[in-house]
Amino acid sequence: MDYTVDNYMLGKFILEQRKQHCLTQDFLASEIGVSRPTYVQIEQGGRDLTITEARKLADIFGIVFDDFVQGKESPSPIIELEKQTIPKKIKQGMRISVPQENIIKLKETLLYVLEKIGALPNVGEAVICKILYFIDFDYYEKYEEQLIGATYIKNHYGPTPAAFTEIVKQMERDGDLVSVVKKYFQYDQKKYLPRRRADLSVFTAREKELIDTEIERFKDFNADKIKEYSHKDVPWIGAKDLQPISYEAVFCRTPEFSVRQYDDKL
Repeated sequence: MDYTVDNYMLGKFILEQRKQHCLTQDFLASEIGVSRPTYVQIEQGGRDLTITEARKLADIFGIVFDDFVQGKESPSPIIELEKQTIPKKIKQGMRISVPQENIIKLKETLLYVLEKIGALPNVGEAVICKILYFIDFDYYEKYEEQLIGATYIKNHYGPTPAAFTEIVKQMERDGDLVSVVKKYFQYDQKKYLPRRRADLSVFTAREKELIDTEIERFKDFNADKIKEYSHKDVPWIGAKDLQPISYEAVFCRTPEFSVRQYDDKL
């Protein structure tokens, strides 16, 4: 494969991406279908990547393929955590504004989910992100109103809240939670431990009811199972890679995912 960077530089870039995403060499070797010693050669620049292997790695790291083979990251959305409560539309260039009201809902929802199931061994960051997605999208389908109203991006791991990383950092600074890395079987798993109780006064009765339903529904899912499940949901399928997922797509869901009773009469 003809790369615009040499194998050594590309291997170094892959190593940096693996560490940034807290992944193991064994995991990535398995994902691209090679042995661990062969994968180590790739990181050391001693072996060429096939196009198929390169595409798989780019997908895992959430990087556009053309950027990946040049050894650079794709531009990330610019996250603005606003102080006002007036929502703003997504502007061109993937500039995502998160109204203060939504930040509060996201923080308290995250803390509540962590209180209920965060200590379970199967529940890490990946599971939490997908539960937040289903809370938001199921509520919107059922009531045609937003609960959190977060913006979710389509990537290899499934729907991910665009502002999640920034908000978690803010919560860590404020002492609301702490992040830890633990082993789940042979893999590293990022978990969050709440340091205060969620303020449930920010939720209406029906909002809390739906949140409780989603927690119960997904509490036994691990990262692979909930990723595979989310990849079959119409909003995720219809979105472009690394782009926002449309809430409106919930009204085209299959019966497996729909949470609303529709009148079939014309």
